[in-house]
Amino acid sequence: MTENCACGHGGCCCGKKSSRPEVKISLIDTAPKAQVKPRVRFKAGAVDEVKQLMENAGLNTVCAEASCPNMAECFANGTATFMILGSHCSRNCRFCDVTFGGMEPVDVDEPAHVAEAAYKMGLNHVVITCVARDDLPDGGAFQFVRTIKAVREKLPEATIEVLISDMKGEQKSLDRIIKAKPDIINHNIETVKRLTPQIRHRATYQRTLDVLAYCKAKAPEIFTKTGIILGLGEKREEVDQLMEDTRAVGVDFLTIGQYLQPSERHFQIREYISLADFADYRKLALSKGFKFVASGPQVRSSYKAHEALQVGVK
Repeated sequence: MTENCACGHGGCCCGKKSSRPEVKISLIDTAPKAQVKPRVRFKAGAVDEVKQLMENAGLNTVCAEASCPNMAECFANGTATFMILGSHCSRNCRFCDVTFGGMEPVDVDEPAHVAEAAYKMGLNHVVITCVARDDLPDGGAFQFVRTIKAVREKLPEATIEVLISDMKGEQKSLDRIIKAKPDIINHNIETVKRLTPQIRHRATYQRTLDVLAYCKAKAPEIFTKTGIILGLGEKREEVDQLMEDTRAVGVDFLTIGQYLQPSERHFQIREYISLADFADYRKLALSKGFKFVASGPQVRSSYKAHEALQVGVK
């Protein structure tokens, strides 16, 4: 399982990760005093069984590849995020902990393995994401379609969310995914317009909006979702504008999390956002019409994914 980045937001980086067993979030004071730094603590054994299942099936999880702090909670709630199309990304985003370059061949058996693993885990909500595959003609859309179909056959009652790359903006690739009818199409905008060129590799703010707008226009019944990370140096008014821009293209769900710098080689963190500010951002987003907003230091783009869907269908 995996999402396209260190925070469950799209991209990649150089690649060596420390082994991190499991997950508990605590908060500790750090300078400056007004800020709160999230610290991840892992509870051994909470995710080992699932990790072993993934390894035996030759699968990747964004949970592990992107060093997500919520593995244990999500697994316990019947949600997991599978990363298809390999564990190496064709983009080198400066915030992301996924390995860059050295693209792997597409595994034709991967959809069946994802479906089998989801079945064995008893999942009620399956999130399928990918590394960016700019090396493939369709950006990997066909593998998404095959995986959605395989999961539906194995778990007909489960809901499915796809966290996609921008597919280079190719509408034919997006059409393939839309036609497969996932319950949620998620594509992360990651950061505010001003910072996008510094943070994201080969991706643009406008293309992300265009992808989200296209998916909603083609299939209004499919929920659309996006996510941002804070602490990169964004200004409050810029976050406000991002919310306006994403709502203007019909985005239903929003996730807001804290950027945690994976290594010294990644983009330098500028700020730890306070819990009060995360709460304020959630209120602001809900006031703009988002159906569901998850906002907090440990939030990643698949966090409480099934809960978002339940709220959306009410």
